Amino acid sequence: MNLLKQNVKMAITQRNKININFSSVGMTDVVFNLLIFFMLTSTLVHPTALKLLLPKGSTQTSAKPLTTISITSDLNYYVEQQPVSIDNLEAILKQKLGDKPETYIALHADKSVPFENVVKVLNIAQKNNYKLIIATSPK
Repeated sequence: MNLLKQNVKMAITQRNKININFSSVGMTDVVFNLLIFFMLTSTLVHPTALKLLLPKGSTQTSAKPLTTISITSDLNYYVEQQPVSIDNLEAILKQKLGDKPETYIALHADKSVPFENVVKVLNIAQKNNYKLIIATSPK
């Protein structure tokens, strides 16, 4: 009887072997697909959350700006998302950008902003040797 119990026990343990091998192919596919998804969606995210009606334009530049200046329709100035006054704009740009040559700044100005306010920013950029890219919406 004791011999019979051992044979039954051995038969049970032999059938229930656990496979220790792990295949990471499926996990690699999932991670790769997530990587592609996030790379594609990150290029679609627009960096400015300010609601601006940009003027229409047909040309585009390949230069990458280091920062953005936005002028809203009620003449508020922003460096990226931070509100600034026109008097402090130059100091904040110097602090943020320093004296780097060939520094590009994107200017997002609402189409209802008077040209005089855009020229103030252009003058600050020229004085500090910054290159300005005026943002437009496609025609």
